[in-house]
Amino acid sequence: MAIAEKDIRWVKSPTMGLMDRLYLPAIAQGLGTTIKHMFTKKVTQQFPEERPQLPQNYRGVHRLNRDDKGRVKCVACYMCSTACPARCIDIIAAPSPWPDREKYPEMFVIDELRCIYCGMCEQACPCDAIELTTLFDLTGLSREEMMFDKEKLLSVFDQTVAMGTDPIRTHSGSLSIASEPKVS
Repeated sequence: MAIAEKDIRWVKSPTMGLMDRLYLPAIAQGLGTTIKHMFTKKVTQQFPEERPQLPQNYRGVHRLNRDDKGRVKCVACYMCSTACPARCIDIIAAPSPWPDREKYPEMFVIDELRCIYCGMCEQACPCDAIELTTLFDLTGLSREEMMFDKEKLLSVFDQTVAMGTDPIRTHSGSLSIASEPKVS
């Protein structure tokens, strides 16, 4: 079936005037933006000396939580590694030495360089064993240093508890998963 002539609209290329060909309006607009930025308030922080004020639900370095007896809370259910879109969590389960659970993680490793800090692992965990903390200054000199094993993740738990910066529990909100604080 052919298209009717009345339904066809021919588009013509825009013509450039002399000012457009000389790029003067574009240069003036760019200079105006530069001058405007020269006189606006600066928001640069001098990082090591000035620590930023982060929101309560900031998602930083992971931690593995301990239960009330000091043991790792994780039951090696693989829910966090299954939910992880970056596939940065590796778990090897072993039979639990404690009678109150079937398994525990013999090995638990998170590749912090591969992680996208989305919070899906925190949301997927049925026993609240993994959380994202407010620690953000994560550095390492090699890839191996950025592979957080079970002991390092438990030490992050000990560090955040000692500092009194426990992460707040979150729930799914209008922005995304784990975006809004839970109201107690």
